[in-house]
Amino acid sequence: MAPTNAQTTTPGALDHLKVLDLARVLAGPWCTQMLADLGADVIKVERPVIGDDTRHWGPPFFKDEQGQDSEQATYFSTCNRNKRSITIDIAKPEGQALIRQLAAQSDILVENFKVGGLKQYGLDYESLKTLNPRLIYCSVTGFGQDGPYAERAGYDLMVQATCGLMSIIGRPDGTPGAGPQRVGVAVVDLFTGVYACSAILAALEVRHRSGVGQHIDMALLDVGMALLANQGAGFLNTGAVPQRLGNSHPSLVPYQDFTTADGAMLLAIGNDGQFARFCAAAEHPEWATDARFTNNALRVKNRAELTAILQAVICQRSTAEWIALLEDKAVPCGPINDIAQAFADAQVKARSLKVEQPLAGAPNAPTAAPSIATVASPLRLLATPPVLRRAPPALGQHSDEVLAELGLEAAQITALRQAGVV
Repeated sequence: MAPTNAQTTTPGALDHLKVLDLARVLAGPWCTQMLADLGADVIKVERPVIGDDTRHWGPPFFKDEQGQDSEQATYFSTCNRNKRSITIDIAKPEGQALIRQLAAQSDILVENFKVGGLKQYGLDYESLKTLNPRLIYCSVTGFGQDGPYAERAGYDLMVQATCGLMSIIGRPDGTPGAGPQRVGVAVVDLFTGVYACSAILAALEVRHRSGVGQHIDMALLDVGMALLANQGAGFLNTGAVPQRLGNSHPSLVPYQDFTTADGAMLLAIGNDGQFARFCAAAEHPEWATDARFTNNALRVKNRAELTAILQAVICQRSTAEWIALLEDKAVPCGPINDIAQAFADAQVKARSLKVEQPLAGAPNAPTAAPSIATVASPLRLLATPPVLRRAPPALGQHSDEVLAELGLEAAQITALRQAGVV
């Protein structure tokens, strides 16, 4: 079932939970957006005036009424849908008191301060669990809560380099443009957010049984190492250090891009049956019985020979012709889309993967446009699907609302604002 673009008040799977989001940039906010999409009430705490760093990470920026760049970067909209924004200066005692009040009423807290960074404010796990023993407190750092790198700041690019991921991405040594490459999005941050969400849901299950929360220690480095997957397993069990292969696969052939008559396509053959069907469709059934290529291990061994043979034939048809030829034969292949082509793809449209949300009439809204577009949640729970309630919020858009829920009177909120606390 595809998601709808319409705002909804339908209860989500986690609509009974309150989340205090003290995280910035991507990994932590990605986690809390997942929880928000599933219905949790996520209160995002930002610095007064400045807000989350990603509000300024541009270009690209949202456009104003005249079509000019505004001061609000589109990056922020990546991971802050369905949240309420409140500004609090946690360096001030009054701000710390507000965080403690919010934590006492929350089920989950997510933060990505440096190790020990919140302890000086009395907002670390050990301090807050005395106020709320049921609190699940998730810390996201670059290198974890212990070890020789614990106090280092950690950004996705640093961790992609440290964990070895960049060493297996890019063109092979000895070819033009060879060298390590980063993934085009902050993949370690994103996966850390997903793993953090999974850990939080597991901690919730434990709390159902014990009634007690716990501290979760999420590290980008740990996640980066886990993402090595088959490449990591291969090294650990053989001692052979994986090398860059460009778009080729270390254990499958043919599994890469090929030049066609009008561009390029991917061919992703994962077993001998698929290879035989490809050979028949390409009008070269003899390839499947060639002693060099009869099984995948042999095809990997003779990678260069087979790739050259295939390329000489694949370049004779267009990408669309190859897709049409192979689609009904269960031979995995496809175009190499740019992002515009991906969003225009028929399947992407059928799954409603672009969603638009109307902007609230809040002061300092990031754009004068009537809506903000984001990518739909991929979590397709059919009985309790993800919800669309709020567009990514303007800075401090919900401060008065959240503070009123804590029991503060309008005069008290005004005084806090005048003091620079909120």
